Amino acid sequence: MKTIFYKEKSIIISADKNDLSDCFIIQSKNNFSALTLELLKKKNIKSVGILCKNPEKFLSNFPFSKIVAAGGVVINDKNEILFIFRDQKWDLPKGKAEKNENITQTAIREVKEETGAKDLIIVKPMEKTYHIFKKAKKNYLKETYWFEMKTSYDKKLTPQISEGITRVEWISKEKIPLIMKNTYQNIKLLIS
Repeated sequence: MKTIFYKEKSIIISADKNDLSDCFIIQSKNNFSALTLELLKKKNIKSVGILCKNPEKFLSNFPFSKIVAAGGVVINDKNEILFIFRDQKWDLPKGKAEKNENITQTAIREVKEETGAKDLIIVKPMEKTYHIFKKAKKNYLKETYWFEMKTSYDKKLTPQISEGITRVEWISKEKIPLIMKNTYQNIKLLIS
């Protein structure tokens, strides 16, 4: 099963019809049409389910240009999670991979650039997330690799203003439910 987020709604791709029980189901012959996004624009449809034999293959043939990114769920010595605030929403630090850079290098570089945090250590990979966004009238599929990271860094954090980040904060486990009210679906999936 694969989930792609589009705004606050989801497209669930699965070979098992049981995964799609809460979805508006469409049959697929391994292609994606603009009709799927149009369905998600309707208020009464919260998610679209695409039933297909091989979700991984389906995703590899997705008709939108793919952007590969990486980021981190960074935890400090106080067991707090590092969040950024951008576009009036709480988010996790992440960004696009650069040429000649492996995905773990991307994740560490992006967290440093967006937050100013240092001494980052990757603990383990987490699940990939997918979301569709539009830029200059063209749809893109962003595939983000996530890593759990640890750091003992306790100096001043610096938001990357040039990327629209206005705040960087360590959020305690007790305050996470408040943050989850104003974040993206893929972030809720990672933090839950």
